[in-house]
Amino acid sequence: MSWHDYLQDYIFYLKMERGLSQNSVENYHFDVKRFISFCQGQAHLTHPRQVQLEDLELFLTEISKELTARSRARLLSGLKSFFSYLSFENIIDENPCSSLELPKIGRKLPVFLSINEMNSLLDQVDLSAAEGERNKAIFEVLYGCGLRVSELVNLKKSHLFFDEDFIQVKGKGNKTRLVPIHKVTQKYVLNYFENSRKSAPVVEDHQDFAFVNRRGKQLTRAMIFTLVKRQAQRCGIQKNISPHTFRHSFATHLLERGADLRAIQLMLGHESITTTEVYVHTTKDYLKNMLDEIHPRLDLEST
Repeated sequence: MSWHDYLQDYIFYLKMERGLSQNSVENYHFDVKRFISFCQGQAHLTHPRQVQLEDLELFLTEISKELTARSRARLLSGLKSFFSYLSFENIIDENPCSSLELPKIGRKLPVFLSINEMNSLLDQVDLSAAEGERNKAIFEVLYGCGLRVSELVNLKKSHLFFDEDFIQVKGKGNKTRLVPIHKVTQKYVLNYFENSRKSAPVVEDHQDFAFVNRRGKQLTRAMIFTLVKRQAQRCGIQKNISPHTFRHSFATHLLERGADLRAIQLMLGHESITTTEVYVHTTKDYLKNMLDEIHPRLDLEST
């Protein structure tokens, strides 16, 4: 078998056995392919069994000049996963990655919009444009439900349970969760369905997608990024925002208004509460003010 064959088997394993999302699979594929290209340039590395720790260190040294610490950490994580798979399948005798440590990187605080900025962005959607009602509904769902962009483009009409005020979302690893959806958000989605959506034909295999492009096909992640960038520019928002900014703003604003961290975790679909806890750092002023208002020891100041 060739390096290419081992890579294809690994990708199949990620999809079928680990159930990773398409984005995660593509990232792993890209990173491992870079290492394989390096190996193919080394005469002594014709089989994974021949890779030693020194080869990995040389590869990481050569490529680290063009990568950030976060990108290096992701690359190394991908290599560790690949060689763990090879070890599990008895393709290699020893795992050369076992002694490599992931670089320590600080957790990056998410960019979010203030409530006023978010209201400005949502309220200034040009509803007279051909896709205005659709774009308005997209932005409202991103912010109203805290969805990832991949979850939004894959959202199905058959998974909108507006009578129960919930939608069913397929998240990372193909895991589904129920997310509450407010009547305000529902209103804009229904406006889109009942008006502009009806006026354009939809390709047969794409009819169940909640949001489609002008050709009647499923929207792409790239298109959502473009829509968000254009709307931010239209509103004069200077922050470097993306569709994920809506998700960050959703979580931050809920926390600021007293939502339970566990409830936010469930709505976002985070496996670990530690992932959700990053929003505590973005709302430190709110938390300090809340402590000043409600801690019982502060009553002693007035006595």
